[in-house]
Amino acid sequence: MKWAIPVAVLSVAGLVPVWLYSPGAAHEGEINEVAAPPAQEQQTVPPATTTAPKTTGSAPKTGGSTPQTQQAPQTQQQQQNRTVAGPAVNTSEGTVQVQVTLQGKKIVDVKALRAPNSDPTRMALPLLKQSALKAQSADIDTVSGATATSEGYKQSLQAALDGAK
Repeated sequence: MKWAIPVAVLSVAGLVPVWLYSPGAAHEGEINEVAAPPAQEQQTVPPATTTAPKTTGSAPKTGGSTPQTQQAPQTQQQQQNRTVAGPAVNTSEGTVQVQVTLQGKKIVDVKALRAPNSDPTRMALPLLKQSALKAQSADIDTVSGATATSEGYKQSLQAALDGAK
């Protein structure tokens, strides 16, 4: 009986840290594959600059293409690339938002701007991206174990594609 009070006090003292525990930043929040938030400025690509070749005092060579003709198609191709962010879709697991990069009408990249930070989601995101690139649309299969994330991913991707038209 004489040990009852010290045992009770030490038990409570041992449980206080457990009651006050909160997981660190690595266990909460969202996944973000893009360092900067989406912005309209990301949709424009600055034109490529050309520099004149240095002269060595010899006569210019003939029979080659000039740097401007080589870079003109590349600049047009860069200007065709555009990035569109889909809306944030709230799911039972958390918020999902994607950003799609298009070259003309072709999907060249899909990134998750926001996604739940969970093991199933981390496993599903690369599979969803691969499926979207292969299908070239938002008509992709749901990843087993990450159904809510998959549905939110597809909705955000479809809205981004619709907004890009």
